[in-house]
Amino acid sequence: MIRDPESFNLLIAAIERLVRERLIPAEQDVADTDLIPPAIVDEMRRMGLFGLTIPEEYGGLGLTMEEEVLAAIALCRAAPAFRSLVGTNNGIGSLGLVFDGTPAQKAKYLPRLATGELIGSFALTEPGSGSDAGSLTTSARREGDIYVLNGAKRYITNAPQAGIYTVMARSDPRSKDASGVTAFIVERGSAGLSVGTPDRKMGQRGAHTADVIFDNVRVPAANVIGGVEGMGFKTAMKVLDKARIHIAAVSVGAATRILDEALGYATEREQFGEPIAGFQLVQAMLADSQAELYAARSMTLDAARRRDDGEPVTMEAACCKLYASEMVGRVADRAVQIHGGAGYMQASAVERFYRDVRLFRLYEGTSQIQQLVIARQMLKRWTTAGTS
Repeated sequence: MIRDPESFNLLIAAIERLVRERLIPAEQDVADTDLIPPAIVDEMRRMGLFGLTIPEEYGGLGLTMEEEVLAAIALCRAAPAFRSLVGTNNGIGSLGLVFDGTPAQKAKYLPRLATGELIGSFALTEPGSGSDAGSLTTSARREGDIYVLNGAKRYITNAPQAGIYTVMARSDPRSKDASGVTAFIVERGSAGLSVGTPDRKMGQRGAHTADVIFDNVRVPAANVIGGVEGMGFKTAMKVLDKARIHIAAVSVGAATRILDEALGYATEREQFGEPIAGFQLVQAMLADSQAELYAARSMTLDAARRRDDGEPVTMEAACCKLYASEMVGRVADRAVQIHGGAGYMQASAVERFYRDVRLFRLYEGTSQIQQLVIARQMLKRWTTAGTS
């Protein structure tokens, strides 16, 4: 769903110009320093990139899912760290509020998320609870008009920069599944909240994750998302459906850049008196990469359009995330192979992307979790169709 093609094309052109003129030239500096330059962060704020998907009434651009996919593809031709910085504000760090927040909660936080004044973060994963999100142990004990939170969250994206955290905690200690989980908005300055040392990761320098620890953190009952206990897991699942389509788009954008790097190298690098792009085995790697990239882009846009049309897309979102995240890994591997020894050197963009994109197969649900989601949705639809 492209609402105003002329205005949207101007936005995409501006993102492409930013990527070409500012972000790609800064990639090595970000990799070396583990920091996105403040001037680039300010530029991204001025462009409205922190509020791409936040509703217009709260100061964002309110992009549809299809528009968001195309914007993500354009932005993710640069190193993933740049997208990661704005990604939580447009995705998991704000969607709980957008979907289920009360009017007061939306009015308080969404305008500041849209401008980038606040960085949002989504705190679901724990040291002992990853794919099985329903088994989380962070507790939320009610005492009058406040809840007292205790526990720890792990691998939380943008935790070191975040001003607010969407926190999933167990408000019903008797429950043993997701039914006792409630979603809270917790502000960074809350007494007892602390953030661990940023994690040292395989890739994605400049994109930070860390533990978030809650030690008797007192949270007003007014900060329960939607004002209703026990709805946290449902909120999380709504967030993840949309986020999985987004990560598929991120994978498509990264694969597009990686394939461009491989094509450029293959047409310039000569062996045996001719460019290696003339060799059929190199052409086969390029062709396979292009075919898979085209398939991933097509299915991601299809899922986005279905979501914009109001269709349930849990299965389609999982299909996109599974295929696209696996696809970009294969494209990155072929690009390193095409570069030969040069592709193994840290001066090479494809070496960096090879490490960066490995994460896409893990977060927002591993590839194996996507397979489970797809199979369960298939069986559910088959059963429903058979009894109707």
